[in-house]
Order: sequence, then structure tokens, then C-alpha cells
Amino acid sequence: MDRTQVMTGMRSGVSILRQGNLGVPVLLLVILGMMTLPIPPFLLDVFFTFNIALAIVVLLVCVYAMRPLDFAAFPTILLVATLMRLALNVASTRVVLLHGHQGGDAAGKVIQAFGDVVVGGNYVVGAVVFAILMIINFVVVTKGAGRISEVSARFTLDAMPGKQMAIDADLNAGIIDQNEAKTRRAEVAQEADFYGSMDGASKFVRGDAIAGLLILFINLLGGIAIGMAQHSMAFKDAGVVYSLLTIGDGLVAQIPGLLLSTAAAVMVTRVTTAEDMGQQIQRQMFSSPKALAISAAILMAMGAVPGMPHVSFIGLGLLAAGGAYWIWRRGKAEEGGSKELQAAQQADQLPAAVQPEQRELGWDDVTPVDMVGLEVGYRLIPLVDRNQGGQLLTRIKGVRKKLSQDLGFLMPSVHIRDNLDLNPNAYRLTLMGVTVAEAEVYPERELAINPGQVFGTVNGLATVDPAFGLEAVWIEPNQRDQAQSLGYTVVDASTVVATHLNQVLGKHSHELIGHEEVQQLMQVLAKSSPKLAEELVPGMVSLSTLLKILQNLLQEQVPVRDIRTIAEAIANASAKSQDPAAMVAAVRVSLSRAIVQSIVGLDSELPVITLEPRLEQILLNSLQQAGQGGEGGILLEPGMAEKLQQSLVEAAQRQEMQGQPVILLVAGQIRAMMSRFARMAVPNMHVLAYQEIPDNKQVTIVATVGQN
Repeated sequence: MDRTQVMTGMRSGVSILRQGNLGVPVLLLVILGMMTLPIPPFLLDVFFTFNIALAIVVLLVCVYAMRPLDFAAFPTILLVATLMRLALNVASTRVVLLHGHQGGDAAGKVIQAFGDVVVGGNYVVGAVVFAILMIINFVVVTKGAGRISEVSARFTLDAMPGKQMAIDADLNAGIIDQNEAKTRRAEVAQEADFYGSMDGASKFVRGDAIAGLLILFINLLGGIAIGMAQHSMAFKDAGVVYSLLTIGDGLVAQIPGLLLSTAAAVMVTRVTTAEDMGQQIQRQMFSSPKALAISAAILMAMGAVPGMPHVSFIGLGLLAAGGAYWIWRRGKAEEGGSKELQAAQQADQLPAAVQPEQRELGWDDVTPVDMVGLEVGYRLIPLVDRNQGGQLLTRIKGVRKKLSQDLGFLMPSVHIRDNLDLNPNAYRLTLMGVTVAEAEVYPERELAINPGQVFGTVNGLATVDPAFGLEAVWIEPNQRDQAQSLGYTVVDASTVVATHLNQVLGKHSHELIGHEEVQQLMQVLAKSSPKLAEELVPGMVSLSTLLKILQNLLQEQVPVRDIRTIAEAIANASAKSQDPAAMVAAVRVSLSRAIVQSIVGLDSELPVITLEPRLEQILLNSLQQAGQGGEGGILLEPGMAEKLQQSLVEAAQRQEMQGQPVILLVAGQIRAMMSRFARMAVPNMHVLAYQEIPDNKQVTIVATVGQN
């Protein structure tokens, strides 16, 4: 091996060490060495000091963490710190038992300091202090933290399905995109892993406390025996020397253990917010002066009792009263500032003074009809007010963006206004000034939706999800975790309104596309296929005909974002017929792969419902007699039509019970009129023509409906 190879290997080794890849293995080797090899007193002092510093750093990191996942490595660090502390116990025990007879500093200055300074050189006091620390750590902190870890792990795992469904609901409503949904799902999995690890790590802390107590007694008995048997010490002298060394050793290890136990308790009791623990305590305990004022009165009353320490009680009472007064003054100042700001905003929004001269009416006085409107009751105004933390405007923007990307044209803006004629908690959705949906929400509550299978009930106001008609309950925010653990999907009021709006806009998308939107689509097409766009409109079809074709596609939930394929299909079909229905059929055949994929995804099997051959022939004859190319209604006897409708409903219910899509496969000539007929009976039924089945899909007939 030449010099270049040696230098390259050294640089790579230094690089690996610098990156921290060898840090944990080296630390584990050091721990193993402390358990097996003799350690000089100086190194013991260094390791004990490092152990105390590590415990302090971990505790402070837990205090300043915004949420538990910000310190996801805590269970691993807790395990390593516990192993290092136990290794130090083994190493210090070896030194104490081998050299304890030489004096108090035989096991290092740190152990001597804790034995002499902390407990005053009195082994009885040291034993009492050590016992108290053990009780605090084992009975109070460790036991409570272990219980909280166990409960948190159980509820977190139970709540995972509800949280995942809430993420899917936000994604479907357009509130978040795919990347954010992926990030949230990863956070849910990390949270479950963290609390599961903390449940196990709490057992390490509890076992460490028990081990500390056992190590103390073993060291004490072993030290006295060695001092008397091997070093000819009197029982009293051996007891004093080895007791101080053993208690000092125990305190050196127990104090970092108590700090880490406290850090574990702080971590598992944290509530996820955008504040550290100090900010949470300050905001939640000292936001109102009432508690401090009453406490001040009680303290001063106790200080006035004869025989009580007046200075302590009255002094602290005056300090609490001063704090209450300061909080009250600060609240008044903030309230006054907000009122002034609100007054200024209202002044800016006031209309200008009416001019004394009369003017003629004009077209400006005619209020245009909003394409999409949202009217809210006065209690829902905070949802649309960003100054009050309202999130509805942001979520409506997300809904419009998601629908625009999915459907292929720009969704119109949603005009929001308050309506005092509505109930305070009600809202109303309008299209072209006409009400299409309305419901009630509770801004101070959250909606727990039953997705179909839950494991219990929650207390609240029973209702129905306005978007999909599922059973739901309006619950208090503090019931969110409980509801999610039972399988409910929990969303806030803004998400309820946004999801309802998404469902309404998607259902009525064919009414929202107009000549302006079609013209914009042609401009988009002209950028990628200028010749096709130039020849299509008005050379082959008029803009109005193209609009009618796109409206027919959207009415059956077929997106128009692939405008190039649509334009090419229209161009090919226009040479044979100018009938919009024939062009729609040609476009659907060109988009068949996208249409079928939106229904069954990547599955190769396509389960369909078909018509009985004689019935299909009757419908074809009916279409020929009507002579309207599918634009007219089905010419069937009322009894036959009713039986057909009932058969379609029954077949659709069987498909839904099996979790499969509802697809009706018919001849191409009657597809359009059967689609209109089927939508009246089964709104979620997809009607496909034989020509629309891609070659890579295998058709499976699951039911046949007919006259019988």
C-alpha cells in the first residue's frame, strides 16, 4: 500500500468520524470498557461530570422542544445515558471496593465531594437523602411518566386510522397537496413510533432506579466486608468510610437519573403547540389576573394570623398582588389597542358621504349575479376573517386550485358575504344567485365523522356531514384524540365548509364553464398546438358548440384538462357529423383510458352491469323511432321504466356492498340517454359504451338487468 492510499484512507476515516457515523459505536465501546476494565479516579471524575452535563442538556432540550417529535431521538438517548450510568456504577464500585480503605478521595474527587459536601460527611444523613431521592424518582416521577407513556402509546396507535382519514379528507378537499399529505402521514407514523419507543424507554428508567437501590446495598455490604476481612478495619471505621463512598457514588449516579426521569416526564406530558414549555406555562397560568389576585389575598390573610411568619406570607402575597395588577394593566392596554385598531378599520371601510346632488341611475347600479356565492351567519364571520385567525379563505383557495387542476379550467372566485337572515351558525352556497346547498356548523367545535365503522360513541351534538351525508357529531376540541382513537374522522368547521363547497362545485362544474373559459382553453391549446387551435374554432365547430361538448363531458365527471385530445377527436368527428352528441361520443372514445382509470384505477378487471339483450334492442328501436340521436328521453312504458330503474338500484347496491364501482355497459347509441336515465336512479353510476373499454381491461359481467 503506497503513501497515497494511506492518506486517502486516513482522510476517509476522519471524514466518517466527523460526520458522526462512529460516534455511537465509540460510545458503546467506552461503556463496555468501563464495565470490564479498571478506570483511574481522574477518568471517573471526567465521566461522572460528563454524565451530569448530559442529563442537564437533555432536560433543557425537552423543556424547549415545541413538540415531542422535535426530539424524536430522545428514547435512544435515554437508553444510552442509562447504560452509561450503569457502567459508571460498575466502574466506581470496582474502585471503591479496591481502594476505598485508602481514604475519601480514593474513588475520585466527584464521589468525595458528594459524600462530604452534599450530605455534610454524615453517612446517616446521606442515607436519608439518598432514600428520599429514590422515593421521588421511583415512586413519583418514573411511575407517573411510565403510566403516561403507556396510555399515550395506546391512544396514539388507536388514533392512527382517524388521523390518516383526516389527511385524506384534506387532500381530497384541496386544502393540502400531495407533498404535504405525504409529510403529514410520515409525521403520524413517526408519532406512533415515538410514543411506542417512549413506552419501552420508561421501563429502562424504572429499572435503572431499582438497580441504583440494589447497587447501593451491595456496595455497602461488600465494602464493609472487604474493609474488615482484607484490610483489618474496625466495623465502625469500615462502615463510615465505605458508607460515605457508597452514598456519594449513589448520589452521583442518582441525580442524573432523576434529571433524565424528569426529562422523560416532561416529554410525554407535552402538548404539541408552537410554543416551548415556558411560553405555555406563562400563557396558560398567567394570562388572567384572577388566580394571582385570589392567591395574594389568601397569603396575606394567612400572614395576618398570630404566630405565622408575617414577612414570608405577607411579602409573597404583596408580590402576587403586584403580579396580578401588572397582568390586569397589560390586558387593558392590549384590549384598548385592539379596539382602536378595529375602529380604524371600520373607519376605513365606511362609505364616502353621499353627495347632495342627485344623479341618474346607470348600469353601475345593477348588481351582477355572483357565479359562486357563500353566505354566512354572523357567528361564522370569524371563519372568514384573517384578523381573527380564520382559515376558511385559505381553504377555499385550496379547493379552487385543486378543482381547477383536476377538471382543467379555472374555477370562478367565491364571493363571501354575511347574511343576517340566516341562522347564526348557518351558511348557504349559491350558484348564479340560486341556493344549491345550506347547512350549519359550530366554529367553536369540531366535527367527528363516522366513516362507516367506529369502535364507540362520543358525546356531542348529533348531525349529518353536509358534504356526503354521513353520520357525524359536533364535539369539543378536547375530545379530538378520543374521537380519532375510536375511528372517527375529525375536522374543524372551516374544513367542513370547504369540503362541502368542493363537493358542490364538482357536481355543478358543467354550469361554471362558459364562453370565456372555453376561449382561455383555446389559448392554452394554441401554445402547444397552434395549427389545431386555429383550424378547430371557428373552422370546424363554433365556440358555442365546443362549449356544449365540454359541458356534456363535465356533467358526467369527465375532466377537460386534456384539451389537445379533445380537440383532435372533435376535428376528426366534425367531418362526419356536426351533431354535438356524436362529437361527445367520439371524444369519450378518445379519452377512454383516462375515463376508465378514474373509475377502477390500475386494476385490469372491469366489473360491469349489462342490459338484457332484448331490453337493449327495445331501447335501440326506441331511439330510432325518436330520431333525436340520444337527445330525447327513453320511450318506454311507465311500468317497464320503473322496473328497470329498480333493477339498476338493486344491482348498484350489491356492487357498493362489495366495495366495487358501479358501471353500466351499454351500446354506444343509447349510452347518452341511459346515462341521463341512470343518474336519476343511481347518481354515482358510470355508464360506458362498448367502444370506451380500453384493450388492457378485462370485462367481467357481475349482473344483468332486464324486464324481469
